Amino acid sequence: MTDTEKRALWITGGGSGMGRAVARAAAGNGWSVAVSGRRRDVLEAVVAEITADGGDAIAVPLDVRDRSAVNQAAQKVVEAFGGLHGLVLAAGQNAPRRRWDDQDIEEFEAIVGTNLTAVATAVDAALPHLRASQGTVVAISSYAGWSFQPGAGVAYSASKTAVSSLVRSLNQQEAAHGVRACHLCPGDVATDFLEQRPQVPDAAARAVMLSPEDIARTVSFVLESPAHVRIDELVVSPVSQA
Repeated sequence: MTDTEKRALWITGGGSGMGRAVARAAAGNGWSVAVSGRRRDVLEAVVAEITADGGDAIAVPLDVRDRSAVNQAAQKVVEAFGGLHGLVLAAGQNAPRRRWDDQDIEEFEAIVGTNLTAVATAVDAALPHLRASQGTVVAISSYAGWSFQPGAGVAYSASKTAVSSLVRSLNQQEAAHGVRACHLCPGDVATDFLEQRPQVPDAAARAVMLSPEDIARTVSFVLESPAHVRIDELVVSPVSQA
């Protein structure tokens, strides 16, 4: 990367929660940021926040389960910024019905499609550009992707656990190209994602959880690490994590 070339970061699930916090933190560190997700209005709100602070950002709406849209989005990001140096995968899905005796298989497929298949799709679309820049991938997984959590759900636990293998294979196969990836496993984070739980945590429970900004600082640590440093897996949890 030349001195005049901007570092470009693409974030899926960038319109809210952890993705939004990552976008704002990265822009503050000088990254040009592209945020993707299904809701154009929230993506444009994030872009407005970043540009108001003097940062550089664009919105690239898409459904991460749409392979064609993901491939087109990768090209849009590269065309807008001249390259791609980082990919943060923050899109996620779960459902209140999480047990074998009450889950819905269509929901199961949607959860796996969002949490696992879409991660592979985005990495595949970004990989040629990340090879060129010796870039970094951060897959925001879950505490349930690191340690089995009975309440996380059949589909969610299976998909997040599989992200670990995806990241390991990426590191093993792409190290020669300078690409590095991190399987980031947050514990409880106080975001709107909690609304998908069977019993939604109250304000007191959320007060002792991690904040999206805690995760953004962690992602920044990974992204800003020297090129010879690879952080294969990172678990961050609140002191209150059960």
